Formats: sequence, C-alpha cells, structure tokens
Amino acid sequence: MGFYPLHRQLLLGCSCCQQVMGIVNTETHEFVNAISCWGLWAIPTSVTMDEEALSVEKHQSSALHPIENCERKDSSVQAGDILSQVSQTHDVIMTLDKTISSLEMQLAAARASKAHDADGSPAVTQSGSEQLKERQKVFFVMGIITAFSSRKRRESIRETWMPRGEKLRKLEMEKGIIIRFVIGHSATSGGVLDRAIDAEDEQHKDFLRLNHVEGYHELSSKTQIYFSAAVAKWDADFYIKVDDDVHINLGMVGSTLARHRSKPRVYIGCMKSGPVLSQKGIKYHEPEYWKFGEEGNKYFRHATGQIYAISKDLATYVSVNRHILHKFANEDVSLGSWFIGLDIEHIDDRSLCCGTPPDCEWKAQAGNPCAASFDWSCSGICKSVERMEEVHQHCGEGDEAIWHTSF
Repeated sequence: MGFYPLHRQLLLGCSCCQQVMGIVNTETHEFVNAISCWGLWAIPTSVTMDEEALSVEKHQSSALHPIENCERKDSSVQAGDILSQVSQTHDVIMTLDKTISSLEMQLAAARASKAHDADGSPAVTQSGSEQLKERQKVFFVMGIITAFSSRKRRESIRETWMPRGEKLRKLEMEKGIIIRFVIGHSATSGGVLDRAIDAEDEQHKDFLRLNHVEGYHELSSKTQIYFSAAVAKWDADFYIKVDDDVHINLGMVGSTLARHRSKPRVYIGCMKSGPVLSQKGIKYHEPEYWKFGEEGNKYFRHATGQIYAISKDLATYVSVNRHILHKFANEDVSLGSWFIGLDIEHIDDRSLCCGTPPDCEWKAQAGNPCAASFDWSCSGICKSVERMEEVHQHCGEGDEAIWHTSF
C-alpha cells in the first residue's frame, strides 16, 4: 500500500481491518466491544474521500508554493489527522494479529492435550487436559534443569538467589513468577534415586517432575518435554530454561522480559554461532555435522544453552509439534533449529551471559546489574557449589530487589 495516495491507503487499511474484525467476531465476541469503543472505523463516503484528496493536493501544492493563509493551515491539520488515523489503524491491526495468533495457539494446545490423553503418552505425569483447564495465569515460568547427582547444586541455589518456602509461594502469588527444579525419573522408575527426589520435593515443594528418563544425552528431549509440561500446567507469558550452575538476578530477568511482553513470538538469549564439530570423541560432537554443509561451517544463530526464554506461542508450538521436531546432539542447537524457519524475533541480550566476578561486579557497580552470570570456560559457574555464594554476594541485585520491582 506504500505507493497508493494517502487517502486510498486509509480506505484499504479500514477495509482490511473490518474484514479481520468480522473474522474475530465469528470466532469470539470477546474483542468486539473493545474494538467498537476505539471509534476508528467510520466508513468514509465518496464525498469525504474527495474532500480528503483535495486536502492532500492542497497541502502538496502549498509545499511547492508557500502562501501564508488559513487554507494552508487547515490542509496541514487534515493531513496530520489522516496520518494519525493510519498510525492508529496499524496499531489495531497488530493487536488483532496478536490476539488471533494467541487464539490459534490455544486451540492447537487444547487439541494436542486431548491427543496426549488419547494415545496414553502425556507430557507430564498428570492428565494433560485436566491441567489445561486448571492452568494458572502467570508472568513467567523458570525451569532449572537438574540431575539426580546435583543435590548440592540445588542447595547452593536455594541458599542464594531462589526464594524458599513461603517466599516461593509469595513470589508466585504476588509477582506471577514460577520457579521449579526440572527432573525426570531413573531408568528403574521408583528406585532409590526417585525416592530421594520424592523426599527432597516433600521438604521444599519446588520440583517439576517429567515423564522422562534422565540422561546427559537426552537433554534435547528433556527440554522439549519441559516446555510441554510447563505449558500444560501454567499459562505464562514466557517460559525460561536455565542450568543449575548459573546465577540469576530475578528482578533483572523480569525487567528484561517485560520489555518484550507485547510481542507474540520472541526467542531471547545470548545468541551465538559456534563451529560444527565433526570429530568423534570430543565434547559437543555433532554426529549430523554433514547437514550443516562443508567441514568447518558454523551453526545458525541460536541462544546459548545456559539460559534462554521463549514466549507463550513458541512454547506452545514446541508442545504441539514435539513428536516431529528433530533433536540434534546439543540441546541449544535443537531449540534454535525448531525456530529457524519461523516468523519470530531473535533477541540477543548480553545481560543474560555476564561473567562471574569481576565482570558482573563491575557492571553492577556501574548501575547495570546482570540478569545471569556464569563462566564460559565451564559452561556454567566453575565449581558452582563452592562459588555460588561468592557470585551472589558480589553480583547479586539484593535479596529484596525482586519485591520492589514492578513488571
């Protein structure tokens, strides 16, 4: 529409939006009153359009031959009004697009949940459709990926940046923030490892249990099931995955996500593009290296695996399509591959990958506290059990910051 005269652009914009409003009206009456009260959609008559055309022509003529008279002033005001209405039309179209997209994803999630119940393969250990009905509306869900052997790591997190007990419940009720350690079950379900987690969960009540067999080489699958389980249990704006050897400032994470709350499809993290490692026997070896082209090529841009966040629509997309989404050897590459062909916004936010002291300390002193800190050399905080308290003391935003931060 960029090459149409301005009054034609307005007419086309109004016609398109009236059609979209008609579609929304047939699906749900929820948005009709809100749209009508905006008062933007009076259908222009031919006389009105001719008057607007004359106004634009007068404005163009006066720009070439400036004359100090009232007609020039009136023409400029009318043209300004038209531009304002066009801008408002664009905003309404964007709002309707987000609403329709959200409804479509909710419908897909409901259908997928029914399918899970029918085929006997739920993403979580409870009924998927039952959870979908009872979902709590929250700001974000943070899943801390952990393992059976990581009890001390979990304790180091509980003693530093993660609230415990009643404060954890208060965080959920007052701020809409859910934090859970995410773990599956052992190969012998119900064995000693599972019973140890049962006892720990009974004490702290801060686990999300998955219907998934634990194993380092199953991280892509575990991440996929985590998003499916979280979507089924909570209706969140964002879903976060974080490793259990990373320091988090919850207030900064919340502020970061709040800036992108109006966007329907966002993928947030520290974007990178590392080499595709074809040599067997080394860490991060990629068995399917040939799919990425010639030897020495790099991966597509994707968020580093220590921490990343995705919006509701993307988490629902993963849940609905998890049976056909391909899993590469590395979990962060897998997630990036699921989104590479979608119409989404990749957001590279370096506050999510600060170093440990002195890096995060300098930034905090400069008034730019980090959202997340870890050591690149260790893919997490090196010796995190011993050093988590140190990092928290030097780089933490303060234990009360989350309660005084508004999202």
